[in-house]
Order: sequence, then C-alpha cells, then structure tokens
Amino acid sequence: MASSPHRPAHAPRNPSGADADNLALYREKFRRRLPESLDELHGPTQGVVELPLHMAWSGLTTYDLSKPRQRMGLYRTVLHEGLRKDLPRYLNRDLLLDLWPVLRTLVGRTVRTVWEDAFPQLASRTRAAA
Repeated sequence: MASSPHRPAHAPRNPSGADADNLALYREKFRRRLPESLDELHGPTQGVVELPLHMAWSGLTTYDLSKPRQRMGLYRTVLHEGLRKDLPRYLNRDLLLDLWPVLRTLVGRTVRTVWEDAFPQLASRTRAAA
C-alpha cells in the first residue's frame, strides 16, 4: 500500500492502547491457571495419556509418553489449553523441568514468559542448557 498524506504506509501500533490491554488479559488468562508450586505437578511420566475434549479439541487426543514427539506435544497442548485443575493431573514436575529447554521454544511467547516469571527454576534450566 502506498503512503499518502492522509494514510501513512506503516502507521506504528500504539502499545499502550487496545493491543496492550488485550495482551495483559491474555497473560492474566495463563497466570490464573498456574499452580502455586511446580511440586503440585504429579502427572504421569510413562504410559498413554488421553486428554479430555476441552484440551484436545483439535488433533491428537491420545499421547504415548514413551514417544518424545508425543510427550512434547502433550505438554505443549496442556500448557496452552489446560485449566488450573488440569495442570497437576497431566504435567509432571520433573518431566516439565527436563523438557523445558526445548518445550519453551514450542509454546507461545506469553505462555513461556508467564511460566518463567512464576517459576525461575524453568528459566535457569534454559540458561544451563545453553
């Protein structure tokens, strides 16, 4: 699109307006779901896990934890779609810590930031793996 005196080609977005409000609401959505501590996460570390429809509404519903790609997919799905009550049931503290250096690259920036801000041990795992 060509610029004109009435319509600049690339108008800067105002981060203090509606976009900032939407981002804050989006972050809060994920913050409200967080457990108090990673120690609350007692999910399975092996076997096959079947997710309920409210989390697995698109794509796989069953994940084999012995398969690295499926394990990573399960954690990505639960982090994005799981409710507060789902996290302790489907996520395991030790497995989350082990997966985090790669998993953090597969989740959205907001999810990554919210989790790392709340649990510094996740961010430190990332620095240690680098």
